[in-house]
Amino acid sequence: MHEFDQRLEDLGYSLSEQVAPAAIYKPAVLVGSLVYCSGAVPVAGGMLCYRGKVSSEVALAQAKEAAALCAANNLRQIYAVAGSLGRIRRIIRLSGFVNSDPAFTDQHLVINGASELLRLVFGDRGVGARSALGTASLPLGSATETELIAELYPR
Repeated sequence: MHEFDQRLEDLGYSLSEQVAPAAIYKPAVLVGSLVYCSGAVPVAGGMLCYRGKVSSEVALAQAKEAAALCAANNLRQIYAVAGSLGRIRRIIRLSGFVNSDPAFTDQHLVINGASELLRLVFGDRGVGARSALGTASLPLGSATETELIAELYPR
């Protein structure tokens, strides 16, 4: 097992757990050396773990946990197509979406949960370009959703 695989496992995110698509899409698409991940919501054990509006129904700290779980699910998507997180040269872009109350403006702090997880697993190569957007709703009523684009080393 590569050290990046082990780090994610040590953080409590098993690579053997894969989240099934909830609609018609591929979880990840490999194009040359780039992997484009579909949006991932905070699902673990087949259940949506964080549902509702941030900050009235989901506190900031919980929303950060949700964003970290989303990013872990994106990494599981990459693992499924790449065979190992050790193939990741760098994270190019993280896009984060927060199911926000109208007056909530700390989306950037919520998505830090995902960024912190990526940095813990990959170090500096886990920090790429990023956006953090507030939305009126997300699929299944999820509190957060993330997408990743990663560059891989060749096989």
